[in-house]
Amino acid sequence: MPANGKPRVAVFKLASCDGCQLQMLNLEDELLDLAGQMEICYFLEARSQVLDGPYDVALVEGSVTTEHDLERVRDIRRKSQTLVTLGACANTGGIQALRNMQDVDEYTRAIYANPAYIHALAQSTPIAAHVTVDFAINGCPISREQLLEVLTSLLIGRSPQLPAHSVCVECKRKGTVCVLVSKGIACLGPVTHAGCGAVCPGFGRGCFACYGPMESANADSLCQGLAARGVPRPEILRLLNGFTGWAEEFRSAAERLERATT
Repeated sequence: MPANGKPRVAVFKLASCDGCQLQMLNLEDELLDLAGQMEICYFLEARSQVLDGPYDVALVEGSVTTEHDLERVRDIRRKSQTLVTLGACANTGGIQALRNMQDVDEYTRAIYANPAYIHALAQSTPIAAHVTVDFAINGCPISREQLLEVLTSLLIGRSPQLPAHSVCVECKRKGTVCVLVSKGIACLGPVTHAGCGAVCPGFGRGCFACYGPMESANADSLCQGLAARGVPRPEILRLLNGFTGWAEEFRSAAERLERATT
């Protein structure tokens, strides 16, 4: 803790779209109050001032996709007392991890005129695959309310209280009729972290797991249930292999389903 008594906070970006950092800016009035209670040392999305570590709290968006990302996240971990990951990219590898299921070199040759200039790791991986993560905020983008809960909790010295239940609970609380039961629409809500407010089911669409797998997600059981309702296996695989598809729970279920079809 610095002499002024304010926690030193830094916000970093790896491979991502900046959407989760924008959610922090979208806190607006709350952010102004928070800024008065902490020293923002690094947050290039919002200010040009850069102060070196150590940091009391580091918030990191994005997946590890290059050697530079890997070196940087290890350096951030060394300098930070508490490390919080922000969003689907940081927690599951994000949409970048779709390349993990394909030949990256082949894609590079097909897309770039000078593939020799492209330096990428063989896989896009979540931050927790490389360093210890203290708290994870899920979503694509993250929920402003969950971000506010985490930041406020860390400032006052208590553990953040984030939901551990599924999107289905949010549907029930909002009175949203289950799209899987009523319309036969494939939905990953039963195995997906709550936090989005069940936006997609509220508009008659199935959940596609932008908040990643909930605790103790039984994706195999859901796959069996979807198949029993007549959902084709390619459609189930498409859902599992979405932009949180590199999460262990979804990846393993997809691999088992693929083996069952061969």
